[in-house]
Amino acid sequence: MRKFDGRQLVIATHNAGKLREIAALLAPFGVEVSSAADHGLDEPEETEDTFAGNARIKAHYAASATGLPALSDDSGITVDALDGDPGVYTADWAETPNGRDFPMAMTKVWTLLEERDAPFPRTAAFNCTLCLAWPDGHDEIFVGRVDGQVTWPMKGQNGFGFDPIFLPDGETETFGEMDPGRKDEMSHRAEAFRKLVAGCFG
Repeated sequence: MRKFDGRQLVIATHNAGKLREIAALLAPFGVEVSSAADHGLDEPEETEDTFAGNARIKAHYAASATGLPALSDDSGITVDALDGDPGVYTADWAETPNGRDFPMAMTKVWTLLEERDAPFPRTAAFNCTLCLAWPDGHDEIFVGRVDGQVTWPMKGQNGFGFDPIFLPDGETETFGEMDPGRKDEMSHRAEAFRKLVAGCFG
């Protein structure tokens, strides 16, 4: 596994919430992070049907365009009673002409579960795949997952995305209610980052 020995790393995202989480997780290693938006990069079309495939598209695009190593994150929620949807289309479910509307997307998930009369608990998982890519085309992949259930109504103002309706197994608060530090310790992204750090920064 290739070690990361640079000082600058491009985070291949335009999502400010995701950038903050990743920057905080990498802060102990003295890595200077910038976003794809900081470099004026467009968002590449995500044409794969897996988290790993789309993570690779984003990381290699940013690494090639900037000449710097790039880290991408492709993540989403999979709901068992919805046959794994929204999955890789998690962000797409929130798209509107005026930007992403996650309360609308969460309502859609719950409405579909009600229409299907899905049994309780309505199990789900948050999934995260990280891809660290270098300008020479090499990459490393790391996967994290947190199991839980979809709950209603939405609870909490913390986090982002579908956090207010995701209750992790063994917990009494949704990711939206949870203290950000607590979430950072147990999230799907944190698990993937632990693997990244052990593999490439350790």
